[in-house]
Amino acid sequence: MTIDDVTAITGEALFLIIKTAAPLLLVSLAVGLIISIFQTVTSIQEQTLTFVPKVVCIFLTLMVLGHWMANGMTDFMTRLWSDFSLYIR
Repeated sequence: MTIDDVTAITGEALFLIIKTAAPLLLVSLAVGLIISIFQTVTSIQEQTLTFVPKVVCIFLTLMVLGHWMANGMTDFMTRLWSDFSLYIR
């Protein structure tokens, strides 16, 4: 296994992490922004107000996209383990 192989696997793993985490982060960002705008307009300064809507929206996103996220990670790990004999040479 060469340095190029390690770099390629690492790059692919990092891209998969970004691709998998992006929907959850974007939903959390959008919900936080909407709640912040609501708090600014209504002058409500409660710090814990954003927590429950964010958690609910993240759980809903996981329910909708969880299958896609799990398939991506499973495919990556299956490819790594199926090529394991090539890596130990």
